[in-house]
Amino acid sequence: MPQIVFAPAIQRHQPCPPLKVAAGTVSAALGQAFSAQPQMRDYILDDQGRLRRHVAIFIDGRVIEDRLHLTDAAGETAEIYVVQALSGG
Repeated sequence: MPQIVFAPAIQRHQPCPPLKVAAGTVSAALGQAFSAQPQMRDYILDDQGRLRRHVAIFIDGRVIEDRLHLTDAAGETAEIYVVQALSGG
């Protein structure tokens, strides 16, 4: 089963332990995480259900390609890592 992990910077605002999820996509994995920790949804997704600008998601160390629909595949042993995106100049 894939594991979804929320970075410590996010957990400062919304505690959520790593979760093993029965999911084949990032969207499904997030859905299961939100079922277990509903307060995470508003921090990670906007009111349209899209990934917020300040959040980045990696699967096995690679940034996801589909930020709009979150349909990137997560293999059976994947680690999905959710972090705060860096910005600035």
